Amino acid sequence: MHTKSAGFTLIELLVTLIIVGILASIAVPAYQDYVRRSALTEATNDLANYRIAMEQFYQDNMTYASGTGCGAPLPAGSYFTFSCTLNGGGTGFTATATGSTSLTNGFSYTINDLNVEATTGLGVWGALPPDAGSTWIVAPS
Repeated sequence: MHTKSAGFTLIELLVTLIIVGILASIAVPAYQDYVRRSALTEATNDLANYRIAMEQFYQDNMTYASGTGCGAPLPAGSYFTFSCTLNGGGTGFTATATGSTSLTNGFSYTINDLNVEATTGLGVWGALPPDAGSTWIVAPS
């Protein structure tokens, strides 16, 4: 009497591994892009809040400048480094968020005292579109 052993053949296992590999090659980049887009919100949210803090400082002091540079303290981000530059001797400012991790490297956003938002770097997403100087771009086009 001949009994058939239970289990998978080598071909069945290889086909399964190939299918899993194809699914992973599609899913992993999509997931990384999703995580990257969520990290970019740190820059835009913190820059918007920083502009509000600078406007409050201006209302109290009639200048954006303090003895050490910009009046309001800069945000401390996990994915971005923030900086502030004074314009016109303290009558204006430009705040910048620059990507500081491998996930956000190459991404850069600015806002100024006139509330002009600009994207100055799009990292792995490539070249800047024509409207980058007037908006924050947080998703690939």
